[in-house]
Amino acid sequence: MKKIIIILVLALCAVILMSNTTYEQQSITPELRYLLKNEPFKGFLSQFELTFWGSVVSVETWGYYEFVELLIRKATHFLGYGLIGVILWIFYRKLQWRFPSLLAIGSIAIIASLDEYRQTFIPDRTGAVEDVVIDICGAITLISIAKLLNYFRKRCA
Repeated sequence: MKKIIIILVLALCAVILMSNTTYEQQSITPELRYLLKNEPFKGFLSQFELTFWGSVVSVETWGYYEFVELLIRKATHFLGYGLIGVILWIFYRKLQWRFPSLLAIGSIAIIASLDEYRQTFIPDRTGAVEDVVIDICGAITLISIAKLLNYFRKRCA
């Protein structure tokens, strides 16, 4: 089991590190224009404004498709790093290390920070502290859910 977890963590970290492409190369806006041509939920999404990279980001300021793409990107950060956090939490528990949750969250903070720093060397990309915060929040949330599920699984068994 420990070997499988190590392989999963390494595979997920490799995926993170393979994001060496520019923002334009990663953009899914053309696909969103096709898939969401009727702009569903535009009225709902237009109610929200986010402050990101020191500026206001909204449907009005960025446009519908770009705003949806940003939400997808940030959700991917949140869930992806959250999943890595859960895998690390399981791994640290299997090793019977003390404070596996804190170790997993700390590991995510380090991995996310290094990834954002690495992105500063890629054309058209920036390293954003906000992304590190999103990644850490994802880890905290998903680890908390995993711990609750584990607690109820043991309690009901």
